[in-house]
Amino acid sequence: MKANEPVKVAQVDYASFGDKISAEKALTKEQMLKRYNNLKSGDTINVKFTTHINDVCKKKGCWMSLELPDGKESFVKFKDYAFFVPLNAAGQDAVVSGKAFVSEISVSQLRHYAKDGGKSEEEIAKITKPEVTYGFLADGVLISK
Repeated sequence: MKANEPVKVAQVDYASFGDKISAEKALTKEQMLKRYNNLKSGDTINVKFTTHINDVCKKKGCWMSLELPDGKESFVKFKDYAFFVPLNAAGQDAVVSGKAFVSEISVSQLRHYAKDGGKSEEEIAKITKPEVTYGFLADGVLISK
């Protein structure tokens, strides 16, 4: 490489779904988790972040589960049910743009789900804290090809 030769940066080729968005200025998954941790139930923020797709709806591609640090995930649905992603997108990298929010499932609701799921009284009694989930309503998605 010569001194004045430009450095080539690897470009990722993306397939686009929903509104046209760019990958520029997308937060990392670590930055996104920090944003989620600053939200309270009922808050929403407009944001764009990039991460790995853990799972996709196998019937229609109508939702995705995206990787966050510390074993956490963001559950993504698509605005107005207006578009879907490929059923085989799991394992790819994605950029999502839209609204991030957190939801809290109460202890009583979690215990109800556990009872409906056939858990023992002992298992149900161990549920003592509400569960916080990280949601996302995407208006645009890029998935690496």
